[in-house]
Amino acid sequence: MCDDGGRRIPMKKVRAAVIGLGAWGQCHLEAYRSLPQVEVAAVCDANADRLRLAEEYGVPGRYTSIDALLERDDIDLVSVVTFEKDHLQPTLKALRAGKHVLVEKPVSTELAEAKEMWRVAQEHNRKLYPGHILRFDPKYAEVYNSIQNGKIGQPVSMYLKRSRPKSLFATFHRMHTVFLLMVHDLDMAIWYAGSRVKSVRAYSRHLSDKASPEVLWSVLQFENGVTAVLQSNWMSPDEAGVETADSVEVIGVNGIAQYETSFSGLQIWNQAGRTTPEFNIHRKANGHVYGALRDQLGFLSDCIRNGEGDAYVSFPDAIHGIEVAEAILESTRTGKEIVLEP
Repeated sequence: MCDDGGRRIPMKKVRAAVIGLGAWGQCHLEAYRSLPQVEVAAVCDANADRLRLAEEYGVPGRYTSIDALLERDDIDLVSVVTFEKDHLQPTLKALRAGKHVLVEKPVSTELAEAKEMWRVAQEHNRKLYPGHILRFDPKYAEVYNSIQNGKIGQPVSMYLKRSRPKSLFATFHRMHTVFLLMVHDLDMAIWYAGSRVKSVRAYSRHLSDKASPEVLWSVLQFENGVTAVLQSNWMSPDEAGVETADSVEVIGVNGIAQYETSFSGLQIWNQAGRTTPEFNIHRKANGHVYGALRDQLGFLSDCIRNGEGDAYVSFPDAIHGIEVAEAILESTRTGKEIVLEP
């Protein structure tokens, strides 16, 4: 930025705070600290022991009370990285306190809550971002670009699969698979289709006594004629050593885009077997942080810092994703196709 005399005036840094210091909250902290345009001003967690991270990372503000953190008038952006069921109140409080907010996915497990977040953001003229990180994964983003620039053109159909190791189900069955796994591909399908879903038919398989299914299939029909099939499961054998086994295929009028994660990265072979680490989302190496999370937080920080547009991300898309997730739940319960209101 320049003043009228042409001199360069450095833009002030975005001052960020992180609410929730679980494993993913720590990733937010690491990613923010790696960005030159961001200063991490404060962190908050109800568990005081987790605030030791703030000391380790040199963060001056440390709170166990969300209200106390939000009393500060020097914070621009807040990441809400609490448990999914606890997203609403920190988000509303931060917006009403004049902060911009990134709320992690799923933004809520209740459609009414997601709509209330958006209403309050508009009422207080604050930016509200969903944590839809795959839009910042270069390979998923390139599929989108290939739709937009005509390389594959308007989608006709798409298939998106997401598979995680069986052992993770012990932790993540706390919430239905549609919210803790399929939510990513719901956003990709909505983004790629450029349309709204008009009907849903879903199928689930329960292999244990847990309320959440180990395997979930959903067939989405979009208003513009696109058909999407989504499959999420917690069935990858841990012994396979594959952190993520995800794939996407988009068939367009001009071509086809395909991406598969489990065969496209580093493999480590040793006495314990094969390990295929995940590199695209968040990784630390040689003292540096890189990945889609860092790119996402950098993009959003620049939108706030420079007053630039942020149409690349869409909270209304996130709201629609929760609407579709609720339809998927209803379809699995009733065994019927669910038609969404236009």
